[in-house]
Amino acid sequence: MPIEVLVMKDLPDLGEAGTVTRVADGYARNYLFPKKLAAPVTEASRRKFEKIRKEIEAERAQRFATAKKKAASLRDASVTIRMKTTDGDALFGSVTAADIAKAVTADLAIDLDRTMVLLEEPIKTLGTYDVDVKIHAEVTATVKVWVVQE
Repeated sequence: MPIEVLVMKDLPDLGEAGTVTRVADGYARNYLFPKKLAAPVTEASRRKFEKIRKEIEAERAQRFATAKKKAASLRDASVTIRMKTTDGDALFGSVTAADIAKAVTADLAIDLDRTMVLLEEPIKTLGTYDVDVKIHAEVTATVKVWVVQE
């Protein structure tokens, strides 16, 4: 039987902190409540959330500002990835999102995770590619990726 819970921390599946959502009773009792990710909807839990709301908003603003700085440094950035090729321009293998994230981290000293790189399918030919990087939910930057022969 679903129950209403007050989300205490930002969770991708449930929503942002402060929202009220319905979840399965067992999920709430066995996972959300013990980890303090959510609380039962009561007047006391609402008051408790209001006390920590300012901290949460300050943390969100800090993450957003950091993401904007990363995006600004990535705006005119480019990385070169050297790959072995077969006949012509075809690569022996492919360039994946993990390869691009590793190259950006190594060359530009900007921490990126492979999940941040928005690559629809792996790159399989030599050339220059504009690859989008989602740094924050609201901040996206484009990195120029040069795939050259080794």
